[in-house]
Amino acid sequence: MSTLSLRLPDSLHEQVKAIAKKDGVSINQFISSAVAEKMSALLTEEYLEKRALKGSKQAFIKAMAKVPDVPPSKGDEL
Repeated sequence: MSTLSLRLPDSLHEQVKAIAKKDGVSINQFISSAVAEKMSALLTEEYLEKRALKGSKQAFIKAMAKVPDVPPSKGDEL
């Protein structure tokens, strides 16, 4: 595990402290979780962008042609 020195504005530090206390976790746990969530979002975006480059309109149309042309189930209507 690594140690990181982090400078936060006082107002942000107070908010983090309050939220961490409310959640019953340490400030360290709260910040670690927040960083992990942000990384997950960014890595997911990167993954989807790479996958999109592998796609093709023809393959999409071919896959959609296999979907039966039936009315939506009750509750799924637009």
